[in-house]
This record gives sequence, C-alpha cells and structure tokens, in this order.
Amino acid sequence: MASDRRTLIADATIVTIAREGMRGLTHRAVDRTTGLPEGSTSYYFRTRESLLFAALARMAELDTADIGDLPNLGGLADLDELTTLVTAVVQRWLTVGRERTLARYELTLEATRRPELHAKMVEYGSGFRVMAELMLTAAGASEPRRRGHALVAYLDGLMYHQLAGVGAGDLSDADLWAACRDMLAMALQR
Repeated sequence: MASDRRTLIADATIVTIAREGMRGLTHRAVDRTTGLPEGSTSYYFRTRESLLFAALARMAELDTADIGDLPNLGGLADLDELTTLVTAVVQRWLTVGRERTLARYELTLEATRRPELHAKMVEYGSGFRVMAELMLTAAGASEPRRRGHALVAYLDGLMYHQLAGVGAGDLSDADLWAACRDMLAMALQR
C-alpha cells in the first residue's frame, strides 16, 4: 500500500512539474493532483528534494520501460530497422510520455542550480547513454561511446524542439522518422 502511494505521488509530481513548472511544485499541489487528503505527500516525502528524487527515479523507471529490451542486432543492423525502433520511442515520449518529457526538461534546468539533483540526473541519464552505446556497438559503429552520447544529445534536442515548438516545431511522422534516420546515419558512419 505504501509503495503504491509513493508511486502515485511520484507520478503526480511529474504531472505537476509538467503543468505548473518548478515554481508550482508544492506538496499541496501534488496532493491536489493525486486527489489524496492534504498532507499525504508530505507524509511520504518530507522535503521537496525527496519529492524531486522520487519523481526522477519514477521517470527513469518509466523511460526504461518505454525503451524495453534492445533487440539482438547481431552485427550490422539495417538502418531503417534502427530508425523505426528509435522513432517509436521518441514518438512515445512526445505523445503519451509528453508530461514526463516536459518534467524532465524542467528538472534538467533545476539541476543546474542543485548539485544533488544534478548528480542524480547524471546517474539516471548514464543508463540511457549506455543503451545508445550498446545499440551502436551492436550495429557496428566506430567510437560507439562518443557517438552514443552524441546521439542521445541530438535526440534530446529534437524532442525539446518538438515540445517547445522553438525550432523544428511540429514535424510530421514521416519527417520525424527521417530526422531520426539522419541522426542514426551520422552515428553509424565509419
């Protein structure tokens, strides 16, 4: 029961951050989002920092589940197959995972002012960079670590622009697939 409440509160924290920004994140705001009685959030997470860490851990858990297990690429993978896999994750994070992605960007900016939060973000983010590195290694890329890190950064920028509408704006599904393919092609160049 307590773990269910903690998960519910972490999910509500993500939603609150996405909708209200960091300034709107209070224990009471999370209580309202969950529909739980006032004081519930502070009972489970006494400090704002513990609330942020819970949200961040939950986001990493959900993001990892969205990615799932990497397929066994067995050497040089077809670029179009990889593009389809990566694009599906990006589309998910832009649609059903939109609030989570927005909250991650809010937390990223907050982490520039909070060393403890920054350390946690780096820790959780390293798992995704390792996944990209493993995918590129299996696909036969040279310098998979460096290129995997760059690929994650490129995809992050693409998603940011899609969500904020400050650059790429609203790419069609075909344009998003093509953008992901271009990024993967660069990462796989020999």
